[in-house]
Amino acid sequence: MHVRRATARIVVAVVAVVAAGTLAACTGGPATVSAADTAAVVSIGIGEPTHLIPTNTTDSSGAQVLAALFTPLVTFDRNNKPVPAQADSITATDSRVWTIRLKGGYTFHNGEPVTSDSYLRAWNFGAYGPNGQDNNPYFAKISGYAALNPTDPKATPTATTLSGLRRIDALTFQVVLSAPYSDFPAALGYLAFLPLPAAAFDATGHIARGFEDQLVGDGPFQMRDVWAHDQSIEVQRYDSYSGTKPKVGKIDFKIYQDLTTAYSDALTNTLDVLPGVPTPNLATAAKDFGNRYRHSPSSAFQYLAFPTYDPDYSNVNVRKAISMAIDRDQIVKSVFAGSQIAARSFVSPVLPGYRANTCGAACQYNPVAAKELYKQSNGPAKVQITYNADGGHKEWVEATCNQLARNLGVKCVAQAEAKLADLLPKLQNKTPGVGMFRLGWVMDYPSMEDYLTPLYSTGGSANYYGYSNPQFDQLVAQGSQQPTGAAAIRLYQEAEDLLARDMPVIPLRFGQNDFVYSANVSNVSVDLFGDVNLLDITVSGT
Repeated sequence: MHVRRATARIVVAVVAVVAAGTLAACTGGPATVSAADTAAVVSIGIGEPTHLIPTNTTDSSGAQVLAALFTPLVTFDRNNKPVPAQADSITATDSRVWTIRLKGGYTFHNGEPVTSDSYLRAWNFGAYGPNGQDNNPYFAKISGYAALNPTDPKATPTATTLSGLRRIDALTFQVVLSAPYSDFPAALGYLAFLPLPAAAFDATGHIARGFEDQLVGDGPFQMRDVWAHDQSIEVQRYDSYSGTKPKVGKIDFKIYQDLTTAYSDALTNTLDVLPGVPTPNLATAAKDFGNRYRHSPSSAFQYLAFPTYDPDYSNVNVRKAISMAIDRDQIVKSVFAGSQIAARSFVSPVLPGYRANTCGAACQYNPVAAKELYKQSNGPAKVQITYNADGGHKEWVEATCNQLARNLGVKCVAQAEAKLADLLPKLQNKTPGVGMFRLGWVMDYPSMEDYLTPLYSTGGSANYYGYSNPQFDQLVAQGSQQPTGAAAIRLYQEAEDLLARDMPVIPLRFGQNDFVYSANVSNVSVDLFGDVNLLDITVSGT
């Protein structure tokens, strides 16, 4: 389980950038669904989500659940090009003033119509700094964001709503950005931009008590019971759904703290889909599951992060020495059975703009030079790598620790947190004693910018390491304002070069989706974001 949805052969996909213009919907006929399928219950293994409010959800497990409960404005085709889902059209002439027209007929699971207000309400809530939403930075490109998020955290915002949002009519609203952004239609596929019903909020404008545990969305499935924390989240088909209906009636998201237990349950057909195979089982998965062990392209990026605010790791040469002491290729071979690719760059190969080996010498295995540099830089005698135990990371973290101990002459501790939902608050609060920590990233939308802004910009939504470089921030901002994808990529690549210089994180691996499923289900697929396709899955024999 990874931060925002992460894992060995990467198939390069071509990403189409939607420039200023029109993104319009196509229509299709309803799918035929058998009675056997609608009565079926399919189970999918996940970890405990950190949150389920869309503007506060950044982990892969929460994103998978929200994919069932909500319909985004856009989804992505096989070329990663955004196509309208709940949007009927998204238009602009200058990449700055965007008009979004919604399809009529969509309702929330409580019967409330989905309207422009459903989006404006949710976005303003997410953008208002005092609400403390983890996805708040995704609204930063909309005019008026600064008034809702003063630089002094003790200051009171001078506004409560974004000046760049304007309701035109019940199904149309306008979004004015502070600067042109040609990738905006693609960004709208991210869950931060989902709508919320009026029932989500209490009289004070905060999320109503109990709403998150029994979420009301507008997607193909609705919750059929309250969120049973650390156990399950159960959903069922929403029969009044206006979009393409799923082929199964119910899905149980079974929550696991240990992926090996989930793997055993899939092997005995008591769990239907496990989106990620535990590392100890990679070598035997083909034998265990036969043709029910599958692979698909992924945008996953696995990395080791430094608390750059900690004196032990504030010296960039200490960070580079640690990186040079890690034999990525050996870990890929011995721990992952060759099912991943060693990473020496900061963005995924599935994206245009990817360059191999942007990290340079700092990502080349060189234990002799690493030890000397570490000694010269007064690196700490003891290091720690903290990881979430519910994500199947124990083996590779321990292997990495062994390499650091051997190659740097240090004591290395692999420290487990029970689940990602426990680890992330410690990272957010800069809790002392965490040391280095593993994280992963799967793209929110197909753009280099999505691997740069959230992870490394000052105050980025997933920047847990305290990295801040004004030059980096400026390059990414300039890139996002370019009229063409090619011009944007040139600036994004300059920003990536600064990451290679500053090394706030160590690139480790690019992944693929390695997934297994039981004999009970068919038509199982996992997309570039690591999500199980909930509309295609069927029960076997139907």
